[in-house]
Parts: sequence; C-alpha cells; structure tokens
Amino acid sequence: MQQRIAPGGVIGILGSGQLGRMLALAAAPLGYRCHIYSPEAASPAAQVSAAATVADYGDADALEAFARSIDVVTYEFENIPLDTADRLAAQRPLRPGREALRVAQDRLEEKRFVRGAGVATAPFAAVDDDSSLQAALAEIGTPAVLKTRRFGYDGKGQALIAQPDAAAAAWASLGKAPAVLEGFIAFQREISVVAARGLDGEIACFDVVENRHKNHILDVTIAPAPIAPESAAQAQQIARRLLHALDYVGVIGVEMFVLEDGPPLVNEFAPRVHNSGHWTIEGCRTSQFAQHIRAITGLPLGSPERLFDAEMTNLLGEDIAAWPALLAEPGAHLHLYGKAEARPGRKMGHVTRLRPRRDE
Repeated sequence: MQQRIAPGGVIGILGSGQLGRMLALAAAPLGYRCHIYSPEAASPAAQVSAAATVADYGDADALEAFARSIDVVTYEFENIPLDTADRLAAQRPLRPGREALRVAQDRLEEKRFVRGAGVATAPFAAVDDDSSLQAALAEIGTPAVLKTRRFGYDGKGQALIAQPDAAAAAWASLGKAPAVLEGFIAFQREISVVAARGLDGEIACFDVVENRHKNHILDVTIAPAPIAPESAAQAQQIARRLLHALDYVGVIGVEMFVLEDGPPLVNEFAPRVHNSGHWTIEGCRTSQFAQHIRAITGLPLGSPERLFDAEMTNLLGEDIAAWPALLAEPGAHLHLYGKAEARPGRKMGHVTRLRPRRDE
C-alpha cells in the first residue's frame, strides 16, 4: 500500500462529530479533501467536508464504495466496530491502526496493555459476575470505582463504591455489564498529554495540560499544567512509550493522574485527537488537528511549540447562548460545532483564551 499520501488526496474519516469537523478544517490548508462516513445526517463534520456517506457502519456496499473514494482512513472516536475497521484496512491504510482501536474499546484490555508497556495504572481487577465482584473488592478494597469495560465516556458507565455493601447496587446500576473495578486514586491533578507519531516513528509531544471536570465532563483545560518540570517530562515519556508500544500513527490523548509522590499514573488513552488538545489551534505552532493530518498522510510532523499560555473552556448545552458576548470579548477564540440542538452536557463548542507565556 502507498505510504505517503500526497496533497490532493482524500482522507476518509469514520465519525462525524466536532473532532471530525476540526480535522477536515485542518486538512484543507494542507491540500487534502475529506470524506466523512457516519450514520448521522447533517453532521458537524459533513458540513465542512468535500463528501459524506450516510450509512450504517455495517453496510458492506457503502463501505466498499467509501474505500474506493479515499486514499487513507482515520477515525474521530474509538467505538468504531472492529469489523468496519478491518474491512477498510484491507483496502486502504488505517491510521491509527487496528491494535490501538481494539485496546481502547475495552477498559480492561487497555489497563492490561498499559501495564504490559511498563507504565503504572491504578490497581484494577476484572468483574464478570457476583463472585468476581466480591473477589475484586477483596483485592482492591474501597473506595473504588466500578466501570463498564465498553462504551463509557464523560462519566457514563461508572459508579463509585464507597463501602463494600454498596457494590451490588453499583453493579446493578451498570446493568451488570462486564466491568473493571479500579482503586480510588487521591490525585493532586488530572493531566493529559496530546502527542503524535509519524509514519517514520518520529514523535512530537505538546506541552502537558491540566484538566478540570464538571459533572464528569471536561470543563477547562489549562496549558501548561502547573506541575513540576520532572512530572511533565515523565508524563511525556509515558506517552512516547505507549505510542511506540502501539506502533501508532496519528495523534493520541493520554489522561493521567499526578500523585504527591512518584510518576503520573495513566487513567486511559484515546486513539484520536482529544478534547484537551483544542487549545493548540491558537496556542501552538501546529494544532493537534493539523498534526494528525500530517501524521496519517506521511508528511513531516509540525512543531508542537507552545506560543502562548492558554485556557480552553468547553461550551456545554445552553452555554452556547453566550456566543455574542464571547465574540465581543477581546482575545477570546470561539469555535462553534454547528450542532442544531443544545442538550444538557452536549458539547456545542469551545472558547480558548490566550495569555503571554509566563516563562518568557
């Protein structure tokens, strides 16, 4: 298969939300067109792309036609069916590859992989039935967090277990789906590293950022994270280790906990561009979205140099009503995702505010 995709080529994107939208916007200045594949009609990504296929992820004929129309395929969320990825990968380069997608779809597999790469995580144990739940509690103790192995995001699919006698109700609230029990971590800060690996194995890491959540959804990202330089260097090294272990091509987001002592612990990774990297659009020499396009097409990676200190705030639900004031605010960079309906907790846009670098 062709490795480098020259400008003028077509990038296929599985998924059609705001991440796909911003990927398509970043691809255009580099000379690429994007073709979106998703079951959703009139989607944020399709609004700004050259072509869109609206079809189920299991539609063999639609996938065949989609594959013929593109030069490389990527994805903007990690719950793409593996059968879909395999069908497309047989005809076009899939970047990031199947292994990253497979591992990230299952929290238990993800933690085992991270541990296997020599990176620390919270204590964890598998939960498949009542007896394994009791065994996990005996091993991990409480407080602990019970999480479904699949399809969890933004706090969905998880329950806090403060005392052992609350475990049965917590698991029932998750529908007794296969789960993983994680030890509760008393962390100082939650951070993430957004990094990219190119076809040639080159890696570029953006500065480490701090993430603050509201109702389990990312609220604010602060760049750079106010942590010790040694901790930041350790976090970036962890991201590099995972990129190599996955033989990864593209941008990855690695979420971690900063502890009082020792290196950061990995919470999870996302095999795609990441919400905590949105600040890079205005804040860095190369945005995470342009970096992903560069990586998957085989172009040289761009500089991840941070040009400003930045604070990115998600606009959730009715927060979007503040758009006139945000547009009038000097120095505020507003991004609207083109979603027709503002629902509670739905990501409708974001705003990034820049400041001169304190270290300069």
